Amino acid sequence: MTSALRRKAAEMAASAAAVQSFGCSSSPAAWALRQRGGAAVLRLSSRRSFSVSAAAGFDNQNREYVIVGGGNAAGYAARTFVEHGMADGRLCIVSKEPVPPYERPALTKGYLFPPDKKPARLPGFHTCVGSGGQRQTAEWYKENGIEVLYDDPVVAFDGKTQTLKTSSGKILKYGSLIISTGCEATRLPEKIGGKLPGVHYIRDVADADSLVSSLGRAKKVLVIGGGYIGMEVAAAACGWNLDTTIIFPEDHIMPRLFTPSLAKKYEELYQQNGVKFIKGALIDKLEAGSDGRVSSAVLKDGSVVEADTVIVGIGARPVVSPFEAVGVNPKVGGIEVDSLFRTSVPGIFAIGDVAAFPLKMYNRITRVEHVDHARKSAHHCVETLLTSQTKAYDYLPYFYSRVFEYEGSSRKVWWQFYGDNVGETVEVGNFDPKIATFWIDFDSRLKGVFLESGTSEEFSLLPELAKSQPVVDKSKLQSATSVEDALEIAKNSLLSSV
Repeated sequence: MTSALRRKAAEMAASAAAVQSFGCSSSPAAWALRQRGGAAVLRLSSRRSFSVSAAAGFDNQNREYVIVGGGNAAGYAARTFVEHGMADGRLCIVSKEPVPPYERPALTKGYLFPPDKKPARLPGFHTCVGSGGQRQTAEWYKENGIEVLYDDPVVAFDGKTQTLKTSSGKILKYGSLIISTGCEATRLPEKIGGKLPGVHYIRDVADADSLVSSLGRAKKVLVIGGGYIGMEVAAAACGWNLDTTIIFPEDHIMPRLFTPSLAKKYEELYQQNGVKFIKGALIDKLEAGSDGRVSSAVLKDGSVVEADTVIVGIGARPVVSPFEAVGVNPKVGGIEVDSLFRTSVPGIFAIGDVAAFPLKMYNRITRVEHVDHARKSAHHCVETLLTSQTKAYDYLPYFYSRVFEYEGSSRKVWWQFYGDNVGETVEVGNFDPKIATFWIDFDSRLKGVFLESGTSEEFSLLPELAKSQPVVDKSKLQSATSVEDALEIAKNSLLSSV
């Protein structure tokens, strides 16, 4: 133990008796005081009581702050703790992964590029490089005094005793707990071939490594699902010059966001890159060849699609176990929280994909499975925990994708969407390369906007439009001769509404 830590431990030990009667910060009394504005003294006292053991090198069970989960949100939460000077000797992250938090979107984008096309690899995309921040490697966590338990997920939770148990049998007592367990991939049942060798799901680096290994020897690739995962993986497979087919039950790709007209443009681009589509189809089973690996997919109509590598991208579900007792939202799944990411249990918070939170601007409870929300919810939650912040989380839904960005690609694709895709739509542009779609509700307010291949200035306009929801002249948008003209019309509507 360093001399600084020894001094700190001595100071904390000397004051421990004076503050002992206050208990931990997540006790009912502490919560009540916090609500009445009396949190400052109590929080300071309870931090000290936990910091005694933390400064001594975590030689017992007590941890002042514990984050369960090692994904994007955990990395950004850790950064916020450091920014407030509250990480060193106080924070513990419990992760099922063998590496520190990283920017997960890379796994279906740059990570899947062929070896000769500069694929992304760790440590290159540890958080928080995705938002322009510092790369938080294992050394960063050590330097900032953050304890990280790798490959040791939480398997049991007791809210009454504020205790966690990990898979290795380690027992942790927490003062404040942040649940950041994310989502897990929805899998095909084992009885229909969902676990055959050569069948892949992507949620972590190990999954991506396994898929890269398969792509290196694949001849025919089948992607099941026409959403984010399916479209990004299929684009990456094109970089390997592989025979690629996408199958999905809907009428067009990205049905939760794209209009039929918009989807058609992207489908044609994929087809130009050799991708085949089978729409309106369902998988009956996956079959194995003589070597035991997947060899084909049998569809519900009896037709057969040959494939030696299958990627399943049919959605994800929030990982709420073992925290069900904290409160699960029955409609959207996930741990239910308020606008400050507090659960129904004092001292317990939830962030990122697993959090069911109030979407203030649209007045509904939702979950958002996206890196932007993971980053922002983590920051907002920790600010709430460490300061007197009471400002409600006011999130603007944002989605994006970047594909065909490998070396030698004839065209790179990068689109962004902000807002809500409700109401009538106006599409402007010919997709060469730009195209924009505007969603306008019954009272002529702009609710959402989508843009492909915009400039940085054009992309920066989108959140302003979606947040302000200006009244726009739909007829003017419809008569716009270019994407640039349409955005200028929308921008002028924004200015006139100020």
